[in-house]
This record gives sequence, C-alpha cells and structure tokens, in this order.
Amino acid sequence: MSPKYRSEFATVIETFIRDKVRDSGAKGVVLGLSGGLDSAVVAAMSARAIGPERVLCIMMPEAATPPQEMDDARMLAEDLGMEHMTIALDPVMEAFRQQLGGDVEDKAFANAKARARMTLLYYHGQLRGYLVMGTGNKSEVLMGYFTKHGDGGVDYQPLGDIYKTQVRGLAADIELPQVFIDKAPSANLLPGQTDEDDLGIRYEDLDRILLGIEIGMDDDEIAERTDLPVDEVARVRGVVIATKHKRRIPLAPKLGIRTVGWDWRE
Repeated sequence: MSPKYRSEFATVIETFIRDKVRDSGAKGVVLGLSGGLDSAVVAAMSARAIGPERVLCIMMPEAATPPQEMDDARMLAEDLGMEHMTIALDPVMEAFRQQLGGDVEDKAFANAKARARMTLLYYHGQLRGYLVMGTGNKSEVLMGYFTKHGDGGVDYQPLGDIYKTQVRGLAADIELPQVFIDKAPSANLLPGQTDEDDLGIRYEDLDRILLGIEIGMDDDEIAERTDLPVDEVARVRGVVIATKHKRRIPLAPKLGIRTVGWDWRE
C-alpha cells in the first residue's frame, strides 16, 4: 500500500494555478526557489500554467544554504525563461539577531528565517500584483512540517494534496532535470539538516502511513498493510493530530450563528 502517481495530476495542478491567477485578477505568481524538488516542480508547473514571463522566482540563500542549491535553482529559472532574483538572507537575519540580545535558540531562529522569507515573497508579490505560491506537499502539510506564518504563509499550495513520493512522479512526468529528483530533501534552515532526519522516518514509509490514515484505517490495519511497527504508525498519527492547529486559521470561541473556522463555509 503506497500512494500512486497518476498522469492527470499534472493537468489538474496546472489548471488549478491558471484558474486561481485568473480568478484573483493577479498578474502572475512569485515563489521561493530553493534548489530543492518541491519548489522546482511548482516553478515549472507555474510556467506551464501561465507562461514563464509571469513567474518570479526568488532565491534567498543564507549561511546554511549549500552553494550548489542556488546554482541548480538559477539553472532551472534560466532554462525555463523565468525571471529570478537573489536576496541574501544573512544581512536581514544578522540585524534581527543583534536586536534579540543574548543567546539565540537555534530552532526559534531557524523559524524566524522562514518567516523572513515569507515577508520578502509577499513584499515582491504586492509590488507586482502577484500571488504567492507555496511549495509544500501533502506529507509536510499533514505532519505540520512547515513554519507557521513562514513557508506555510502563502496564497495557494499547488502540491498540497499530493504526497512527497507522488511529487517525484510528477517531476519525472514533466521531465524536470534528474538532479532535483535525486536530492535528499532539506529545508536548509540549519547546517546538515534533512527532512527525513527531522521527521524521523523515510518519506516512502511516512507516505504509506499517511495514506492509511487518510482512507480511515486504524493503527493495527496500517501496520499490517505496510509491515511497519504499530508504534511508529501511532507516532505519525499523533503528530498529525498535534499539528492540526497549523492547518487551520486561528480559531475564535463560537458565539455567532456561523463562525469562521468552525462552520462558516466560503
């Protein structure tokens, strides 16, 4: 049991991007291009959907960013004919660090980097009348593996309903360079960081567990179908439950007839 890539995914995502840009009256889209797989796929799909001349890719490297990542990102933007710019994050974060005073906690500071990137994307998006496209996939969204009001702060998530292993299938389908497909996923917020180290599980195993949860299996059923320990299944389910606040707008106590975030449907 594992999520399967289907060829219609590319058409659905391309149409989604085109429709959201048209319906919003936006002139184009902006996204953070990291050199990783997910952002490369979103950039390529955006270029297919609305034309590369309406896609702005912003690279925002800092000390933990391997130089090869920026080289790959720049190569993709140039090959697809998309406008791109580089904004060094270090001066921004150093000024922020100086205002904090004392010791800086690594994880909190790493999340501040993600929020600084979000601010830069929205600044340039507003200047141009562009939507901000997110690059998160379903595996990350369900595990809460994103920074609240950071890389989670976007207008739309084109990959938000396909698992990481399916993103690889999409990348192959649209003939993205193999270098992106073969990379070890990393948020590059800390030196040597990888997604799978942070999550404590391989994406291949995680996606099978998440699929089981999605279709309503209990922990024992998922463990039996995936041949993974039931304790690991329970741990993943616990993370999904604990991070649900990251997938919702801030809730208010229910006082009215219909309440945003509870029972108000747009």
